[in-house]
Amino acid sequence: MEELSELAATAGGEVVGNGTQKMDAPVAGTFIGSGKADEFAQHCRRQDVDTVIFDDELSPAQSRNLERVFDCKVLDRTSLILDIFAQRARTREGKLQIELAQLQHLLPRLTRFWGHLSRQKGGIGMRGDGETQLETDRRRVQDRISKIARELEVVRRQRSTQRQGRQRNQWPLASIVGYTNAGKSTLLNALTGAEVLAENKLFATLDPTTRRLRLPTNQNVLLTDTVGFIRKLPHGLVEAFKATLEEVVQADLLLHVVDVSHPQAAEQIEAVNAVLNEIGAAGKPTLMVFNKIDQLNGHGNGDGDGHGHKLLQQHPNSVSISARTGEGLPELLAELNSQVRPIREFMELSVPHEAAAVIARLHAVGQVVERDYNGEKAWFKVRIPPHLHSEFAPFIVQELQTANGI
Repeated sequence: MEELSELAATAGGEVVGNGTQKMDAPVAGTFIGSGKADEFAQHCRRQDVDTVIFDDELSPAQSRNLERVFDCKVLDRTSLILDIFAQRARTREGKLQIELAQLQHLLPRLTRFWGHLSRQKGGIGMRGDGETQLETDRRRVQDRISKIARELEVVRRQRSTQRQGRQRNQWPLASIVGYTNAGKSTLLNALTGAEVLAENKLFATLDPTTRRLRLPTNQNVLLTDTVGFIRKLPHGLVEAFKATLEEVVQADLLLHVVDVSHPQAAEQIEAVNAVLNEIGAAGKPTLMVFNKIDQLNGHGNGDGDGHGHKLLQQHPNSVSISARTGEGLPELLAELNSQVRPIREFMELSVPHEAAAVIARLHAVGQVVERDYNGEKAWFKVRIPPHLHSEFAPFIVQELQTANGI
């Protein structure tokens, strides 16, 4: 309920009350029981409420029936999340993806918008305006869905072309994933100096941002900030964002950022894993990054030695950081370096001392493990990206087994 309240506030609403009902199964017509629906309806009239939000997905019939009972607008969790996404999309691609998800959600619910007009009664000459308009609207929505799907296919091809360009550089791609408001954008900004909007709000980031990160060993990594996941993320939204989420599917490494100070951090990890499984990214190499450790140990809103520390113990190979204060970032960079290191070739080089430009270039693009300038030529053990092999080929003494240098 707290999360639903946060979602409502993010959408611009003011929460004046909430309620729950325990049931074995939802009621087919109104989701909640008729008595509870009447009780909520009276509360809405007393509080002058204009919108009621349910934390589950409602069928078109349930939404229509509940609006009659409450005499106000009724939204389900999916509609609320779609509305937030629509407010926050900035790029043309993001707006297209949101519109597609909204139209797909709207299509089976069109009938409720035309309930005030006459409907088809049967018989010659008895076709009503409402039915005619409804069919027209359905065709328009379906045509628009088809058009957006074609445009997003172009976006998907463009992203594929961009990825091929990056692969030619042999730069590994790491995608930052995690629950919404876990601190993903703050982490990207802290590591790369990017200026991505980072707010203490749900779904502050919708449009993916990719930046180059140079590790201390001169290894380049492309770091992508992605849309945050959430519990019960609408399937239609996942489908609509396939073009964006392909960045996650194609990544060499996932940085799973977790707000370790959140009371439901363990449940949030499960929710993220469920979405990763849905988009086909389950089983990818993943580095768990526990963020906001500055709020543990009794500071801020932390819980002392409670759930946060228990999570850290359950994931011994994880990294603990505070993206806001910078604590733990050197350890994260070191772990990133060890995770992407195999992409480099390990070799022994011998370079004439007068080839100063070659030596400078080697230090600029390679990871120098050992060096010796005392002989007739400078001698190096170095890791270099595979696409630069031909550039240093004249100076290679021998290629070493990668495993020896890791």
